[in-house]
Amino acid sequence: MKGIIPIIGNVKFSITLDPGVWIFDDRKIDLDTYFETEEAQMDLMEEYIEKTAKHWEREIREGAVYPPTLKTERKYEKEKVLNGTFGIHLEPFIQNAQPLDRANKIKFHTLDDTIELSLEDVSNVVLAFSKKGRPLVDDGPVHLYFADGSNRQNPVKNIQKIEIS
Repeated sequence: MKGIIPIIGNVKFSITLDPGVWIFDDRKIDLDTYFETEEAQMDLMEEYIEKTAKHWEREIREGAVYPPTLKTERKYEKEKVLNGTFGIHLEPFIQNAQPLDRANKIKFHTLDDTIELSLEDVSNVVLAFSKKGRPLVDDGPVHLYFADGSNRQNPVKNIQKIEIS
């Protein structure tokens, strides 16, 4: 299936990634600003829990009626989603696949090549899945960027599968 990326190899669970649904994921990052600013190195799960707790607290305080400020925020967020360039960290997906103890490499198979990294480097990988509000259809479904922005001008494209070895 086009647009789906399998994670296979030395993992407890072979899983598939569907970048088409990541636009709804709270963990997505805005790549228009990600490489310009130094992002605080906060644990991703901790950040997610903090956002969820704030939202829950606001729902309890204000009830189900949304004040105009929340409607405005949601309208802005919708415009941002329709026009933004987004990515997501790969690490949580690799953790969900649960690499086996003997696994030490991660391979990104593209149409033309295979890019190999150590498994420890997966925390520095960001997968871009949209550009200016559009999915990466022509050379996607994802582009691989390093979190430090070192390959920002030349990301790895046309990734077909991810193999843990």
